[in-house]
Amino acid sequence: MLKTLLNRLRPAPPTTAPAQIAAAAAAASPEAVARADALVVEGNALEDAGQLAAAEARYRAAVEAAPGHARAHLNLGIVLAARDDRDGAIAAYGNVLAIDPHHPFGHYNYARLAYLGGDSALAASLLSTALQARPEFPQALILQAEVLEALGRLPQALESLQAALRLDPNDAGAWFNLAMLSLRNGSIEGAEDAARRALEIQPDSPAALELLARAMRDQGFAREALAPLRKAIAHDPAAWPHRSLELLLMNFDDGVQASELFRRHVEFGQALERAVPVRFERYRDRSDPERRLRVGYLSADFVMHPVTLFLVPVLEHHDRSQVEVFCYSFGARKDPVTGRVRALSDHWREVAALSDTALADAIHADGIDILVDLMGHTGQPRLGVFCQRPAPVQVGWLGYLNTTGLTRMDFRISDARCDPSATSQPLHTERLWHLPASQWGYEPAMEDEMPALAPFERNGHVTFGSFNSALKITPQACRHWAQAMQQLPGSRLLVADVVAERKRAAIRRELGALGVAEDRVEFLPRAALGDYLKMYHRVDITFDSWPYGGGTTTFDSLWMGVPVVATRGETPVSRSAASILAALDMADWVAPSIDEFVAVAVARASDPAALRALRRGLRARLRGSPLTDLPRYTRDLEAAFRQMWAASAG
Repeated sequence: MLKTLLNRLRPAPPTTAPAQIAAAAAAASPEAVARADALVVEGNALEDAGQLAAAEARYRAAVEAAPGHARAHLNLGIVLAARDDRDGAIAAYGNVLAIDPHHPFGHYNYARLAYLGGDSALAASLLSTALQARPEFPQALILQAEVLEALGRLPQALESLQAALRLDPNDAGAWFNLAMLSLRNGSIEGAEDAARRALEIQPDSPAALELLARAMRDQGFAREALAPLRKAIAHDPAAWPHRSLELLLMNFDDGVQASELFRRHVEFGQALERAVPVRFERYRDRSDPERRLRVGYLSADFVMHPVTLFLVPVLEHHDRSQVEVFCYSFGARKDPVTGRVRALSDHWREVAALSDTALADAIHADGIDILVDLMGHTGQPRLGVFCQRPAPVQVGWLGYLNTTGLTRMDFRISDARCDPSATSQPLHTERLWHLPASQWGYEPAMEDEMPALAPFERNGHVTFGSFNSALKITPQACRHWAQAMQQLPGSRLLVADVVAERKRAAIRRELGALGVAEDRVEFLPRAALGDYLKMYHRVDITFDSWPYGGGTTTFDSLWMGVPVVATRGETPVSRSAASILAALDMADWVAPSIDEFVAVAVARASDPAALRALRRGLRARLRGSPLTDLPRYTRDLEAAFRQMWAASAG
């Protein structure tokens, strides 16, 4: 439909020849114009009352009374657009511009139709003319920002919105748009400020509340993001993406107990399963337990993303005589990794445009045996698909190290170190399935030679590092880091992947409150993969985060010869780094509880001989472990799929 509309939009012909319209305008008597204006006023009142057909009749009468009166044609175009008569609206706006080629509202309204019809280039041209005729036109500036964003011109779009807000600083919608655009442009703090201004004007706007939560999340403040998000959820408890985001953020909050986190997941699962019933009960023939299995991987993150980096080696090593791979991609972003995943798939499905119901239909039509969710409550969750049970076996893996809360998600893949059955199974609605070696299979991103000397040998002091995301760096984590550094005079801390200045300031405050001066802390810029890995050359020991520990960064640190101080907690995410270290027989680097973290960090940093030896042999230890034996890891995963299949069939 958009293509058809594009073809119709470009000409914008007037219904009458321009010369005739110009002549009619010149010949219009004051009495005829007054009659037309009176009819327009009547039409406006009817339109405001929702009586669009009657309003259209008044505007047509106004056009008949004064064919050369631009106002009559303009109002007719507006009501026709409201009645979805785009052809008629375009023709009416064409008449306006034939009468007055510089009419700002004629160009503006026509630009709206062009933009909605997908012709952003035409809309941009029309808006430029409108703003030349009327520079102080906030509505046109707001629309121009949307058009420029669609054209990929984000800096100019921001300028347009800012100009609109200088003219009308009380437009909550414009502040919301500015917050959205700032977030997309990487100005996270600007997004927070704009969202707060929108909420000053409309305090209960669910959209602005959710946007503020996202801005706080992206800066690295989980607990602060939860407050506005919960207000948005109170307005609409069935806003499932908002509720998934709440559950995700609760994993990062150092004040949330595991039992409370589980309770909230169960509440979510029960509510979603009530709202989305099971639609499928019959599946492909299951009489042959040894037949080739159709495995579907579902994700929005088939791009350069930690989850996909763990998935790609599995796709490379899958035994295609045992597994037929389907990948269902619903992410908008694409990059070279997307192409790699697609090439490694037996069947690639682009499903971003499909509703949950249509996606479930497609999965069921493909006859999927094992449907693997790589998202959980992260990114763009599609748990509504799993509620419909399009596949007989449904599994959570990699993307979300916790329960989904769904009883219709049959299994979650983990290992006994990260999820001991006695403590973790009672906090899952799924059945935990332990892989024999580890839930992780790591493929090093690059071979990079390490310096001969450790940083402490070059510098004369120990350098700690933090490479986890800003959201994982909580006040409690900072306090433990500061306590360790205070017992090691001269020690320093390098912090990577924290770009928001407000988060940096918060980290400085937490560390400074316990005596760690600012000159002992250095923030590193976000870097490309090769430069990121070289940052580890400056670090002796990596601090794990709390309560959400590292996964990919833990492996990267170990690969670069940098040991990690970690701990164990009540949730799977608080045991992820510890489970990796345990698989490498590095139990002395794992604190049994967060309260013992400082003692372990100080002890390990105070043994330079052991630290030197470990650094030189750590890569070889990792390379020789099951953690990097990807063929074995893939066979373990395939065996798990086969056993899940057999167990569900019984």
